[in-house]
Amino acid sequence: MILESIPATPPPDGPTGDDVTEDTLLGGRVRLLQPAQGYRAAIDPVLLAAATPAAGADRVVDLGCGAGAAAFCLTARLDGVRVAGLEVQAAAADLARRNAELNGVASRVRITLGDTAQAPAHLPAGSDPDLVSGRFDHVMTNPPFYPGARHTRSPRVGKAASHGEGTADLATWIAAAARLLAPRGTLTMIHRADRVDEILARLAGRFGAVVLYPLWPRAGVEAKRVIIRARLGARSPARLLPGLVLHGEGGGYTPAAEAVLRDGAGLDFQ
Repeated sequence: MILESIPATPPPDGPTGDDVTEDTLLGGRVRLLQPAQGYRAAIDPVLLAAATPAAGADRVVDLGCGAGAAAFCLTARLDGVRVAGLEVQAAAADLARRNAELNGVASRVRITLGDTAQAPAHLPAGSDPDLVSGRFDHVMTNPPFYPGARHTRSPRVGKAASHGEGTADLATWIAAAARLLAPRGTLTMIHRADRVDEILARLAGRFGAVVLYPLWPRAGVEAKRVIIRARLGARSPARLLPGLVLHGEGGGYTPAAEAVLRDGAGLDFQ
């Protein structure tokens, strides 16, 4: 299993063990407290982190970070990277802060409670005073997949907010990323393949050097998800890469997918 569960130990004043599970990602390298019911991280945040082109001591924003799965996969892969997580749901932001402590990266990860629709141009990341102000090298995001009026909302508030757009629609997410990024900074997004045309239209005029990286469920099967990377202010033409085939004929993950999902390898965008 890529996502493995172990019994959670709640803090004295936190949610009970029935409310939260402790799971692991990247073969146990990442520990993740997350709701037992509602939105739960699967492979999308792992793939998002693997696609984010951070290096060294780069500063990264995880926009709509939830409990922090992508942020902690990124910090597990890259020792020097610092991450600012912005999350609108208070319960999820609290779990992300607890997860930063659980994974020993609280000095490199700062979680802020806030709405993407009102994302500040400057966002703190970690405890480094150099990060208290300044724009960021990269934004990574796994925004809600469905337009607010065009999907059946889950009765669970957390899951509904994670799956369906609220005050921040797709245009708002992309505009927030542009405000947060330094010149020539990168935006990396995972989204539904059937919204690529809308994403490209929203990127136009702000971002260029767009790269599309399809995620194929199996060889010969239509892609449902795509990773999109773009650079603020660039003018280079778009590229379509071969992408990643997730499952083999027997139903298990392909070796290439296992290398990313279990071993923490990055995705090749060259």
